[in-house]
Amino acid sequence: MGSLFRSESMCLAQLFLQSGTAYECLSALGEKGLVQFRDEQLQKLEVELREVTKNKEKLRKNLLELVEYTHMLRITKTFLKRNVEFEPTYEEFPALENDSLLDYSCMQRLGAKLGFVSGLIQQGKVEAFERMLWRACKGYTIVTYAELDESLEDPETGEVIKWYVFLISFWGEQIGHKVKKICDCYHCHIYPYPNTAEERREIQEGLNTRIQDLYTVLHKTEDYLRQVLCKAAESVCSRVVQVRKMKAIYHMLNMCSFDVTNKCLIAEVWCPEVDLPGLRRALEEGSRESGATIPSFMNTIPTKETPPTLIRTNKFTEGFQNIVDAYGVGSYREVNPALFTIITFPFLFAVMFGDFGHGFVMFLFALLLVLNENHPKLSQSQEILRMFFNGRYILLLMGLFSVYTGLIYNDCFSKSVNIFGSGWNVSAMYSSSHSEEEHKMVLWNDSTIRHSRTLQLDPNIPGVFRGPYPFGIDPIWNLATNRLTFLNSFKMKMSVILGIIHMTFGVTLGIFNHLHFRKKFNIYLVSVPEILFMLCIFGYLIFMIIYKWLAYSAETSREAPSILIEFINMFLFPSSETHGLYPGQAHVQRVLLALTVLSVPVLFLGKPLFLLWLHNGRSCFGMSRSGYTLVRKDSEEEVSLLGSQDIEEGSNRMEEGCREVTCEEFNFGEILMTQTIHSIEYCLGCISNTASYLRLWALSLAHAQLSDVLWAMLMRVGLRVDTTYGVLLLLPVMAFFAVLTIFILLVMEGLSAFLHAIRLHWVEFQNKFYVGAGTKFVPFSFSLLSSKFSNDDNIA
Repeated sequence: MGSLFRSESMCLAQLFLQSGTAYECLSALGEKGLVQFRDEQLQKLEVELREVTKNKEKLRKNLLELVEYTHMLRITKTFLKRNVEFEPTYEEFPALENDSLLDYSCMQRLGAKLGFVSGLIQQGKVEAFERMLWRACKGYTIVTYAELDESLEDPETGEVIKWYVFLISFWGEQIGHKVKKICDCYHCHIYPYPNTAEERREIQEGLNTRIQDLYTVLHKTEDYLRQVLCKAAESVCSRVVQVRKMKAIYHMLNMCSFDVTNKCLIAEVWCPEVDLPGLRRALEEGSRESGATIPSFMNTIPTKETPPTLIRTNKFTEGFQNIVDAYGVGSYREVNPALFTIITFPFLFAVMFGDFGHGFVMFLFALLLVLNENHPKLSQSQEILRMFFNGRYILLLMGLFSVYTGLIYNDCFSKSVNIFGSGWNVSAMYSSSHSEEEHKMVLWNDSTIRHSRTLQLDPNIPGVFRGPYPFGIDPIWNLATNRLTFLNSFKMKMSVILGIIHMTFGVTLGIFNHLHFRKKFNIYLVSVPEILFMLCIFGYLIFMIIYKWLAYSAETSREAPSILIEFINMFLFPSSETHGLYPGQAHVQRVLLALTVLSVPVLFLGKPLFLLWLHNGRSCFGMSRSGYTLVRKDSEEEVSLLGSQDIEEGSNRMEEGCREVTCEEFNFGEILMTQTIHSIEYCLGCISNTASYLRLWALSLAHAQLSDVLWAMLMRVGLRVDTTYGVLLLLPVMAFFAVLTIFILLVMEGLSAFLHAIRLHWVEFQNKFYVGAGTKFVPFSFSLLSSKFSNDDNIA
C-alpha cells in the first residue's frame, strides 16, 4: 500500500560484467525484471543524425537561394538599359516622346531619385501583387517581370513551383518602404539589385563560386549522412537478428560499454533500492552458472538526473493506475493519486449512475470477467472486449458502488423498492368528520378524495410522518408529483458537498509532497492559504447545508432561510438585518471573509518573497537522497533552494549555519509570474471546479429520467395489455427493453458517467497536488518481450 501511495525510490547503478558471464547475468536479470538499461550509443547516433540532417537542410536552403539570385541577375539584365558612364546633369526637361520610361538615362536626366527592388514571386500571386502595387503606390512604380524557364524548389516548403522574376522601379524613399512591405506580405524572395554593370559582374562571379562550393559541401554532407544511416541500418539489422536468436539479451548487451581494458562490460541501470539485494543475487547466480573465476558485481553511483517513476501494481490496481498515467506519469516520488482513485473514481461514477438494477447488471458482467480472467480467449479477444477485460476490476467496483448509490436513491430500473416500509402513513391524513380543528390541519375527507387530482401529505399532522426511512430515500417519493423537486435539491447539495471534500482532500495531499521534498515553506505559504480560501468560503457553505438539515424540522421548515441568499449576503453585507441560520452568524461570516481576503496576498506574494529572501543569503535548504543527490533544476524555486556545493549523504546540512546561495539563474520576476498564475488559477478554479461537480447532480438526474422514460414507453405499455395477449406481447417487450437498457443506459450512459468521472479526477482533483511530469520505469524483463518484439520476424 505504501508503494501505491508514492513511487519507488530509485538509484542509478553501474553493472560490471565479465565478458564470459555477461549473457548469463543478463539472462538472470531478465528473469527477475528489476532494472532498466540505458543505451548511450543509440542516443549519440540519434543526436548525430539530427545534426547532420539539420546541416544538410540548411546548406540546401542556402543553395536554392543562391540559384534564385543567379536567375534574378540573369533575367533583370535585360529589363533596363543602363548607361554606367552617364553623369546626371540638371537641365531643362527634354521631350519624352522618343525616350522610353524604362530608360535609366532618361530618369536621371529628369533629376529623379530612382530605386529598384528585385526578386522572385510565385506564379499564382503575380496579378494580385501587381494590382496591390498599383493601388498602394498610386502609379509611382514600374513593375517588370518575366517567367523563369524552369521550375524551382521553394526553400521554405520544399515544393517545386513556377516562379516569376520581377524588377520594381520606384521614385522616392517612402514609396520604396511601401514596396518592400508589399513584397513581404506576398512572401517574395527579395535579393539586392546591383547599381552598376561592374557590380553585377562581381556578384555573378561570387555567386558562381559559392554555388560550386555549396554543391561540393552538400555532396560530402550527403555522403556522410549516407554512411551514418548505413551504420545505423547495420546496427538495427544486427540487433534484430540478436533479438530473434537470443530473446533480446544481446539487445541489452548493446547498451553496455567496455572498460579501458576491454575485458569488462559496464552497464548503467536504474533499479529500485529495495531490489538491490535481488540484483546482486542475480549477478552472483549468473556468474556461478557460467563458471567465471571473477564474479560480476555492482555499485551505486551518485547522480543528479531524475530517476524514472515506478509504481508497483497488481491486476487489481493496474487499471486505476492506467487512468492516472493517461493524465501523466507521476513525477519521481510524488504522491500517487491512484491509491485514492480506487475508491473515489467508482464512487463518483456511481453518484452519476446510481441505479440498483443497472449497477447489479454491470457488477455481474464484471464478475464474470474476473472469474474467467485466466481464459486465453478473453486476453486475446478483439479490441473492444479486450478493453472491457483490462478494466474488469474498475467495472466491478463501479457496479458495486452503483448498487450502493442505487439503494441510497432507492432507484431500481426507475422504480423504488419498499424494503423496510415507508415512514409515511397515508391513513392518518383521512378523517370522515369535518370539525373545525381538523379543518385547520387540512385533513382529507370523502369530498377531498373524490374531487382532488393530487393529495398532499402534511408531516406536521400526528401519525403522518413516523420517522425517516432506515436506508436511502423513502419509496413514497416515487409516487409524489414533487419528487423531482425534492431529489434535485438533495442531489445538488450532495454534489457540492462531495466536490468540496474531494478538492480539499487534493489540496491536503499536496502537503505530503511538500514534506517529502523538504519544502515546508510551501505548507505555510501555499497549502495553508489554499485550504483557508477553500474552507472559509465553500467549507462554510457545507456547514450551512448540514446545519439547516439538522436545525430545522418539518414544523419549522417554513421559517428556514434560503442557503443561497445567506451565502450571497456573506459577500454583500446587507444593510437590513436578516433572520439568519443561527445567532451571531454575521460576525462569523465577517471573520471567515477576513481570513479569505488575508489568505489571497499570502498566496500571491508569500512564496516569491520568501525565495527572494533565501536567495539573498538569509537561509537555504538542501536535499539529499541515499545513493544519489536529487537536484531538479526545472524550476526557479529549486535553483533558489539548492546550493551548488556538494551535498553528501549523511552530512549535517545545518551544522555550519546557512550557506549562501549564489546562483545567477535565479529570476524573481519569473517566480512571481509563475506563482501569480498559479494563484489566479486556484482562486478562480475553486469557484469553477465547485460548479463543475454539479455534473454529479446533472448526470444522475439525466440517468434517472431516461430510465423512467424507457420504462414508461415499453414496460408500462406491455404490462397494461389484457391477459389474453399480454403474455405473448410481454416477452418481446421485455427483450426490447433489455436491449435498450444495455445499449443506452448501461453502455452509453455508463460511458458518459465514466468520462465525467475521469474529468473530475484529472482537472478538479489531481491538479491540486499532482504534477505528472515523470518518465515511466521500463525494466528489462522477459515478460515484456513478447509484445515489444512481436514484429521482429517481419524484419529481414
